[in-house]
Amino acid sequence: MSENQENNTNKQEQVNSTTNATVNNTQSNVNYSNTRNDNIPNEYKPLSPWAYVGYNFLFSIPIAGFIMMIIFAFDSSNINRRNYARSFFCAMLIGIIVSIIILILVFVLGFSIFSLESGTITSSLS
Repeated sequence: MSENQENNTNKQEQVNSTTNATVNNTQSNVNYSNTRNDNIPNEYKPLSPWAYVGYNFLFSIPIAGFIMMIIFAFDSSNINRRNYARSFFCAMLIGIIVSIIILILVFVLGFSIFSLESGTITSSLS
C-alpha cells in the first residue's frame, strides 16, 4: 500500500470515530424522563385540547365571555392562555370589521338595485 492510501485510510478512520463519538454524545444527552409536565412552571404549562374547546365556548358567551377574554388577555398566570385569549380577541375584531364592510356593501348595493327598479333606468324587455 502506498503512503497516500495509508493516509487516506487513517483520515477516514478518524472521521468515522469522531462521527460515532458525536452521535453517542448526542444520544446520551437526550432526557426522556420528562414526558409529563411536572417540571414546567405553571405560567408555561401548555393547555390541553379540551381547554381550548372550553375557552372557545367561554369566549363565545356574549357579555361574560367578552369580559373573561379581556381578563385572560391581560393575565400572566398562564402565558399560553393569555396568548390564546389575545388571538381570539384579534380574530373577533377581524370578524367584526369584515362583517361591517359586508353590511355596508349590502346596503350600498341594495339601494342601487332599489333605485334601478324604481324606474330611473328602463329595461329593454318592457
